[in-house]
Amino acid sequence: MQKIVLALAAASASAFVGPAATRLATKINTATIEPETPEEEVVAEVAAPPAPRAWAIEQDMRAGITGPFGFFDPLSLSAGKSEQRLKYFREAELKHARVAMLAAAGFLVAENFHPLFGGAIDVPSYVAYQQTPLQTFWPVVVLYVGIVEVFSVFTFESPFEGNLWTLKSDRVPGDFEFDPAGLYPEDAAEQLDMQNKELNNGRLAMIAMAGMVAQELASGAKLF
Repeated sequence: MQKIVLALAAASASAFVGPAATRLATKINTATIEPETPEEEVVAEVAAPPAPRAWAIEQDMRAGITGPFGFFDPLSLSAGKSEQRLKYFREAELKHARVAMLAAAGFLVAENFHPLFGGAIDVPSYVAYQQTPLQTFWPVVVLYVGIVEVFSVFTFESPFEGNLWTLKSDRVPGDFEFDPAGLYPEDAAEQLDMQNKELNNGRLAMIAMAGMVAQELASGAKLF
């Protein structure tokens, strides 16, 4: 009897629930909730770095490029040459310039003041060496010069790898770390100024030596 009463009560309660409410509950229970799509992060485009600049003598080895001619290469000897090859040219120029400056000073002094070897050598400078005992021992002189030059061998690229007459990329032309008086400045602008002076005076000395020797060869007499 009690079971019958409960069944009738449940049937009566369901009669008061509307069909719309039933459909809403069904939709809520069966609906698929889609996940939110995350927004894409906008990344600003970064410009590619510029390509590295090729080595150029006018910008990377500015010493000696002075007025009135600026970069003076009428025969285009530097055209198409590598950095190492151009550094070799500069090192050769500096060596000859330094020797010429010493020789030009010695050329002038020796013709007027020559106390060595008893002071008996009083001849034009271009033949003064032939009048000294050193001429007999010229192999010793050549050996001495060779000992000085052998240190330059370590500044070159290996010739066995096809690098003929090329300096190493980290070699500073003419820098033999010889500055006993501490004259080389620290400031970059002052360094460039001193390098310009050395090259310009050295170039003048090379031309002057050629002229002085030619004049004494032509006249056979002392120039000073």
